[in-house]
Amino acid sequence: MYIDMNKIEYRQIGIIHSPFKTAEGTPIQPTGAVGIKGTVEVFPEYAEGLEDLDGFSHIILLYHCHLSKNFSLKVRPFLDNNSRGVFSTRAPSRPNPIGMSCVRLAKIDKEILYVQDVDMLDSTPLLDIKPYISKFDIRQVNREGWIENRIDKIKKAQDDGRFAKLLNGDQESS
Repeated sequence: MYIDMNKIEYRQIGIIHSPFKTAEGTPIQPTGAVGIKGTVEVFPEYAEGLEDLDGFSHIILLYHCHLSKNFSLKVRPFLDNNSRGVFSTRAPSRPNPIGMSCVRLAKIDKEILYVQDVDMLDSTPLLDIKPYISKFDIRQVNREGWIENRIDKIKKAQDDGRFAKLLNGDQESS
């Protein structure tokens, strides 16, 4: 089988289901979504890949931010009123609208994953699943950029309409 390494192509492997039908009011990070339940429906042709995943308490979901139609290299992120470079934020509207969330895995029933701490919109296309492994994923950091003094506000932060504005073409919001 020949694979063109210059061509980038991803396949949707499932769908993330959550209680959030619209962006407004959605938590902006999993730490602000503690206890919010959702499911991840993995398409049957990928179900075999779920073997052994039930041994992990947390998983990382990589997904396509399917409602992000526009992007700007400068955005006004949550927890800040200043414009920032998009790559210094986790804004969903980016050149490649790939999202990432670390969620708690409650159980697996065939190709349905029951998860908690869900911060994504309902019907979000799933691209990949990776196990969260603390020895690999936890790092001691000494800088957290512009968000360092605002990080404690994340637990109460929800979308205040910025996502919807961006989806309608307002490039100043995120």
